Amino acid sequence: MKNNAISLRLIIMNFLQFAVWGAYLTSMGGYLGASGLGPKIWLFFATQGFVSIFMPALVGIIADKWIPAQKVLSICHAVAGAFMLLFGFYAFKFIGTPQFNFWTFYAIYTTSVAFYMPTIAISNSVAFFALENLGKDPVKDFPPIRVFGTVGFICSMLFVNFMRDPSNPALQFQHSYWQFYVSGILGLILSIYSLSLPNCPCKPKGQTSSLADSLGLRAFKLFGKRHFAIFFIFAMLLGAALQITNGYANTFITSFKDIPAFADTWGARNANALISISQMSETLCILLIPFFMKKFGIKGVMLISMFAWVLRFGLFGAGNPGSGVWMFVLSCIVYGMAFDFFNISGALYVNKNTSNDIQSSAQGLFMLMTNGLGASIGTWAAGKVVNAVVYNSAAPSWPKAWFIFAGYALVVAIAFAFLFKEPKTDAQSA
Repeated sequence: MKNNAISLRLIIMNFLQFAVWGAYLTSMGGYLGASGLGPKIWLFFATQGFVSIFMPALVGIIADKWIPAQKVLSICHAVAGAFMLLFGFYAFKFIGTPQFNFWTFYAIYTTSVAFYMPTIAISNSVAFFALENLGKDPVKDFPPIRVFGTVGFICSMLFVNFMRDPSNPALQFQHSYWQFYVSGILGLILSIYSLSLPNCPCKPKGQTSSLADSLGLRAFKLFGKRHFAIFFIFAMLLGAALQITNGYANTFITSFKDIPAFADTWGARNANALISISQMSETLCILLIPFFMKKFGIKGVMLISMFAWVLRFGLFGAGNPGSGVWMFVLSCIVYGMAFDFFNISGALYVNKNTSNDIQSSAQGLFMLMTNGLGASIGTWAAGKVVNAVVYNSAAPSWPKAWFIFAGYALVVAIAFAFLFKEPKTDAQSA
């Protein structure tokens, strides 16, 4: 009974952890675009990459050395949730008025995100410790728990898609500041709930991770090996694709409401619900990784991911929410392979080909290259493209933007196919 109770508590934690994010991640771009901040969308999503370069490492050290992880989780969600509520209130009160100050608005958001991003890793640490304390194997027992995080993300997306602003019933939460209120409230609920989680004592002196280890700095020596240097460079190049659709998919699909032929289509009116198919696919594709890894190896799986990104972007460019809605649906389905096959298989490759004394540092480097540098640079570059061909163009063209992104992913895939040689050596070589 105790095992089942702990598992249930961890399921609730993961559900809320990603529900907080799902409330706004895929719909914020649409709201910002409709509020006249379209050219700034890239900055909000790049910020997640900026803070991911250093905040998870700093907060992780605090949890290692001074404050138990579950309390750190509570503090971070309290600050992130409070500032997300303030972000929503500032949007409600000042957007569209002469008193609106963009940099104040952005600073509030940045503070919230800076405290939220570390909680992804901290919540994993809490779950791993609790499972190990029960004598369970996290590799085997964590994935069925973690999948409820994706379920929470989907439920939150659908909630803001179908709920409507009480003061304006024609306006869905996904197109209003209410999405930030939902996220902030969920964050505060999780902050309180985190205090009920199993205690995760700080590590004894001498066992804590250093800042260099947490940031993956020790692993930089891996760049001395050709296959790792190529792998990490391409990890960064592919990481550039991670936040593009989160930032612009809702805005793009919703824009069809301005075209009479598509104004009343279900897809144009329910962009978040349509995009949620991506997260559903992600949940299912996790289960396919062991089979594909065994059959095709790391290079084959990474190439599948890269070509899936080509389809992800290309189908968006060719589709529409009317007769071409099947292309949007297919784009969302292949997203599962694009995202999971890259992130999870990449982490497995790093784990397999590095020695025990450097594995954690190498994983930190992988995250730094993908979700830190890659996502930041990629979102900035995507913003330049979208601003040039959509927001600042005399003849705005969303398809042109998506085809440019597809072309980029195709070039990366072809280059990877020729340059990367999968090593036959294992962890002892690194």
